[in-house]
Amino acid sequence: MTETETNAYDVVVLGAGPVGENVADRTRAAGLTTAVVEGELVGGECSYWACMPSKALLRPVIARADARRVPGLSQSVQGPLDASAVLAHRDHYTSHWKDDGQVGWLDSIGADLYRGHGRLTGPRTVTVTGPDGTERVLTARHAVAVCTGSRAALPGLPGLDAVKPWTSREATSSASVPGRLIVVGGGVVATEMATVWQALGSKVTLLVRGKGLLARMEPFAGELVAEALTEAGADVRTGTSVESVTRENGTVVAVTGDGERIEADEILFATGRAPRTDDIGLETVGLEPGSWLPVDDSLRVDGHDWLYAVGDVNHRALLTHQGKYQARVAGAAIAARATGETLLDRPWGAHAATADRAAVPQVVFTDPEAAAVGLSLAEAEQAGHRVRAVDVDLSTVAGAGLYADGYKGRARMVVDVEDEILRGVTLVGPGVGELIHSATIAVAGQVPVSRLWHAVPSYPTISEVWLRLLEAYRDN
Repeated sequence: MTETETNAYDVVVLGAGPVGENVADRTRAAGLTTAVVEGELVGGECSYWACMPSKALLRPVIARADARRVPGLSQSVQGPLDASAVLAHRDHYTSHWKDDGQVGWLDSIGADLYRGHGRLTGPRTVTVTGPDGTERVLTARHAVAVCTGSRAALPGLPGLDAVKPWTSREATSSASVPGRLIVVGGGVVATEMATVWQALGSKVTLLVRGKGLLARMEPFAGELVAEALTEAGADVRTGTSVESVTRENGTVVAVTGDGERIEADEILFATGRAPRTDDIGLETVGLEPGSWLPVDDSLRVDGHDWLYAVGDVNHRALLTHQGKYQARVAGAAIAARATGETLLDRPWGAHAATADRAAVPQVVFTDPEAAAVGLSLAEAEQAGHRVRAVDVDLSTVAGAGLYADGYKGRARMVVDVEDEILRGVTLVGPGVGELIHSATIAVAGQVPVSRLWHAVPSYPTISEVWLRLLEAYRDN
C-alpha cells in the first residue's frame, strides 16, 4: 500500500476560478505559502462558461444594434451576423477551453496547483484525489478558503435529465445555433442568452414565471429589455410556468401551466444557482453539505476561525467582480491574522467586505443594456431609509441623441433625503454599461449631492445624465 503524500502550507485554496486565484494572489503577495486545488479548468466558470464567453457572444450583437441606429452606417449593417465568426470569436476568448495561460499565471505568483477533487477531511486539512486516483493531503497552518463557486440549479421536473436541457454552460459554449430555443427564466442569464441566440438566428421563446424581466432591478429595466427583445422577434411571455418537458424524436416539447405545448430544438433553464458545496467534505467540520456558507465581513465562516468562504458560496453577491472583491478582502484578512497585524474590519475597512451590502454594481449586456448599483427604490424603502427617486428620460441628453437615432433609455437615482447621499442608481439604454462605475463611486463613496454638483460631466456625452438627475432633484 502506497503511503499518502502530505504537504503543509500556510493557506489552501479550494477552487481556482477568479475568486480562488485572487485569494492566492493576495496571500502570496503577503509571503504566505499557498496551494490551490482545482478539479476542472483553472480560471473557473467565468472564464469558460459565463462572463467571458457570454460577453464575447454579445459584443457583435450589441455593436450591430448600435450601428443600425447611426445615420450613414445603418444601411450597411442590415444583414445577418456571421454566426460562425461570432462563435469563433467566443472560442478565442475561452482559449478554446484550455487553461495553459491561467496555469502559467498561478505559477508566476508562486502558488502550487493541485489538480483533482479536493475535500475537507477535518480542520485545516484538504485531501486531493487526482485524476489517476492518487491522494495527497494538504494541511493549512493558517486558513482554508472555499472558493468553489456555484452551479446552475435545475427545477425538479420529472424526466428532465433525459431531455438534456441547456444550462448556462451549454448556452455559452454551443458550437451551433439552434433553430428554435426556449429560454426559461427572466434574470440576467435568461435575458442575455435570449439576446444572443435571437440575434444569431434562433427563434426564441422566453418563458418567465414572474411579472417581468430582471426582477431585482427597477421595474422599468425589465420593461425596456422585454420591449426590445419583442421588437427583435423573440416571443416574451410573463406569468408563464413550465409544468413538464419531454424530448420527442429530437424535438423538445414544453407544456406550460395553461396546457400549451411549445416545441423547440433546445431548452435553456436559467432558473437560479446552487452552491458547489455538496461534495467538499463540509460534514467533517460540522457543516451541512450542499449549503451556502454564512460568513462575517472578513469572509470567515461563522464558528470556524480557520475557514473562509469566498465568492458565490457565501451567497452575498453572486457576481464575479464581487467575488474578486471579496477575495482581495479575504486574502488581506488571512494575511493580517497570520502576521499579527491589526485587523481593520469595520465597514469600509481593508479587511471588511462592505460593498456587498451597500454598493454592488451590475451590468446586464442586453440591448438595451441595464446597469445598476446600490439599492432600488423598493429596497431602500424596505431598509427603512427616507428616500426619493429621481427619474430622467435618457433620450433628452444630447450625448444620447448623438449616440443613436431614436435612443430609448431611462435613469433613476435614489436619494437619501436625510443624509443627502445616493442609495442607488439605475441606468437603462445603449452604452450605459460604461457609465455605471461613476455611479458606483458616488454610492460607495457616499458622495453628498452638494459635492456631485461639482463633478461636471463632459459635453456632449451620455454622462451628462448626471447633471439632468441633479437638476431634477433640485427642482422637485
